[in-house]
Amino acid sequence: MTEGMDALQPGKMRRLQRTARDGLFTVLAIDHRDALRLEFQPDDPEGVDPSVLTAFKLGVVAGLGTRPSAVLLDPEYSVGQAVTGRALPPGVGLLSALEAQGYEGAPTARSQSLLDGWGVDQAARLGVDGVKLLLLYRPDRGAATRHQEDLVREVVESCRRTEVPLFCEPIPYDLDDDDDRRRVIVTAVERLGELGVDVLKVPFPVGGDTGWSEACAELSAAAEAPWTLLSWGVSYERFREQLTAACEAGASGFLVGRALWRPALSPNDRESALRRAVVPRFDELTDITRRLGRPWWDAVRLPEPATFDRRAY
Repeated sequence: MTEGMDALQPGKMRRLQRTARDGLFTVLAIDHRDALRLEFQPDDPEGVDPSVLTAFKLGVVAGLGTRPSAVLLDPEYSVGQAVTGRALPPGVGLLSALEAQGYEGAPTARSQSLLDGWGVDQAARLGVDGVKLLLLYRPDRGAATRHQEDLVREVVESCRRTEVPLFCEPIPYDLDDDDDRRRVIVTAVERLGELGVDVLKVPFPVGGDTGWSEACAELSAAAEAPWTLLSWGVSYERFREQLTAACEAGASGFLVGRALWRPALSPNDRESALRRAVVPRFDELTDITRRLGRPWWDAVRLPEPATFDRRAY
């Protein structure tokens, strides 16, 4: 915890409690849209009917049941449907993505925007426990960097007003090598933490097979918010190893996507694949997190009970 850090707002504290168990995030991430279309039909992703995406997402949510501490869904095909369709069990936290699909700018200077017609206020009315902003981000790209940081500031302010936690997902791009990857990810964690995000959702800082402990320790030292690990398209076996190293260095858990649920893509074998592969995978990742992870509240300044003022609400 950084000295001088503002105390966490009570509403954010309560919502983070609902998205974690014993302070640890064990989150199913299935907010994918364009990437999921590619999984279903690599040669014709636009031909995937939206009902296919919704059925898959809700099937995985229902199949994992109460195992996740929270589920990350998208506002186009699943977050409202999971509520109204009763796929999401009581006691499982709900997170919603905010970003629009697709990227703007040159390949060396990416930027993006929020989904039209959806934002923190709408998500809060639905009853979410947090929002997620994916951000293609490099700290050294001039106007593109400033655009992305301004977007974060805009969302941070909305989250502060509504007391909804912001999970920020900085994704590096246009990387030169593994050293560049590590530098970009660590610097992104530091910069975005300073902007006031509540939880960081980050890729593993190393692409190769060495230097894992040192890189994760550097990331933990730079983070001004709790951090969690995402799978970023790696195999399940690779993610399991990365999660172990991350939690040993101070990560507070995971938000896992394709490395977890890819075996359940086929509708003909979905229920069997969930039982045979997806559920055991999730249980194994949860066990790693519970044994090794750092509770999120160790990385923040919690509010003092005596300072609560009902008139502030």
